[in-house]
Amino acid sequence: MKAVLLNGLLEGNASNPVHEIIVTELERMGWEVDPLILRDIEIANCLGCFGCWIRTPGVCVIDDAARDVTRRMIQSELAIYLTAVTFGGYSSELKKAVDRIICLLSPFFMRINGEVHHRPRYERYPRLVGVGVLSCPDEESERLFTTLVERNAINLHSPAHGAGVVLTDQGAEQMRERVGTILRKAGV
Repeated sequence: MKAVLLNGLLEGNASNPVHEIIVTELERMGWEVDPLILRDIEIANCLGCFGCWIRTPGVCVIDDAARDVTRRMIQSELAIYLTAVTFGGYSSELKKAVDRIICLLSPFFMRINGEVHHRPRYERYPRLVGVGVLSCPDEESERLFTTLVERNAINLHSPAHGAGVVLTDQGAEQMRERVGTILRKAGV
């Protein structure tokens, strides 16, 4: 079982131990983990040009590392978004990567639970897990973050998802317990 960890923590958050906790927990459960430190990877912003749908279906027209990130994601059974929670959303590094995976979807639409979403391009998509990092409890930011991950999971046709937040002042054991709870939400 393959898992890709998209670590969107920025330089100031880099010392947070949650990355290693996620990797250790998944490996303990038998997962092969592919960790990607997004701040160390050159990924351009999405141009919104629709080239990945029209000119080069399924592949972004920008030839940079996002192509590899996207390929690794679709070839995994589990994708983990690790990010500092910024106003309930993702870090700038994770947001760039998430924007660039739009090519994994078809430009055509379908209804899912009465809502309009992109049709899947592939037969299988990974489960999605979002692990947010906050410096102090913030119920509104956590609610927005978990909703964002849920909405992204619907858009990505993920068969299951889970999301939650860890706090920077938690000890390693508390973080490990929280990460385990988040992973179980996605059926991991």
